[in-house]
Amino acid sequence: MPLNSADKAKMVVVEGSYAVAHAAKISRPNVISAYPITPQTHIVEDLSQFIADGEIPNCEYINVESEFSAISALVGAAAVGARTYSATTSQGLLLMHEVLFNAAGMRMPIIMTVANRAVSAPINIWNDHQDAISQRDTGWLQLYAEDVQEAADMIPQIFKIAEDKDVLLPGMACMDGFILSHVYEPVVLLEQDLTDEFLPKYEPEYVLDPKNPMTFGAFADPSTYTEFRYLQEKAMQAALPKIEAVSKEFAEIFGRDHGGLIDGYQLEDAEVVIMAMGSLVGTLKDVVDEYRAKGEKIGILKVRSFRPFPKMQIRKALAKANVVVVLDKNISLGTNEGALFTETKGCMYNSRCDIPIIGYTLNHGGRDVRMELVSKIIEEAKKVTKNGITVESQFADVREELL
Repeated sequence: MPLNSADKAKMVVVEGSYAVAHAAKISRPNVISAYPITPQTHIVEDLSQFIADGEIPNCEYINVESEFSAISALVGAAAVGARTYSATTSQGLLLMHEVLFNAAGMRMPIIMTVANRAVSAPINIWNDHQDAISQRDTGWLQLYAEDVQEAADMIPQIFKIAEDKDVLLPGMACMDGFILSHVYEPVVLLEQDLTDEFLPKYEPEYVLDPKNPMTFGAFADPSTYTEFRYLQEKAMQAALPKIEAVSKEFAEIFGRDHGGLIDGYQLEDAEVVIMAMGSLVGTLKDVVDEYRAKGEKIGILKVRSFRPFPKMQIRKALAKANVVVVLDKNISLGTNEGALFTETKGCMYNSRCDIPIIGYTLNHGGRDVRMELVSKIIEEAKKVTKNGITVESQFADVREELL
């Protein structure tokens, strides 16, 4: 949805990290705990300054010695009813891995911005999606932002989704490291009065309280453990309509719409559909505009919600396509496939839609994805409608001279 004139007048040029930190501030958290790591550091620096300046009432910033401690501290804070927030990336997110399962299993709606970054080894600080994708089975919601405005607007949205009594799951608001976290661009900062209207005060149903004793993270033997996992999956499925509803409510109040579970661009009559997540979508739109100017029917399906995965919505969106190309900024080693590609094939298998789907992994360790490369991929995809699939999934841009 294009910005209206009133929003354009309110735009300011800020760093992406500042816009996200400001959005977290405006969401009125009670406890923030984080450990600095590139390229997430500016987010928590800004938040610590906000707290030091008294700009976040009733909020405590907990200094910790590691990301493991940061998420552990928030589990404790969430257990007593606090609205909690953190931010991390890459190796820091991996260090949290054990506790991510605990937070989800205890149904704590902790929110965390993940400034997506490649993981080691070799050491790399640039952007891809390997860090968050490697946490896809921990039970956390995962939403991916296309630009800085969406990364900021996503914060109150994911708080509202996670805290819904039918969901009660932690959530990752994912933004591409450096590409979004460190870019300076015009953005409308969230207004406190509108955000208070949109995101009510958190009133948890279950809290640790001596006056009303209960158990969190109890021991579960084989006779009960399955039911815990079943209820977590039910909560994930309940989140699907909540994500759509919250997105629409946000658009009504703020006048900005980034899509719900998915978002289409030039999709209605598209014969070749490109699927992707995150900031890559912006580059894809420029390429698609060039193809459209030449009369070629190319479209984009942007996936905002990777967890829960919107199977039915994707099936419907792809139903008229002749070929689908999935671009992944990650790889599941041993399959030669990216996660979005695998998930898309899986959800289409029983849909009675015999559409060829091919995949490319790219942007590993932050390698540029140029318009020329996207055009090359589209040209290869067009051949599939005539010749069939010759290579199902592949690296898009391997430099053979380095092998």
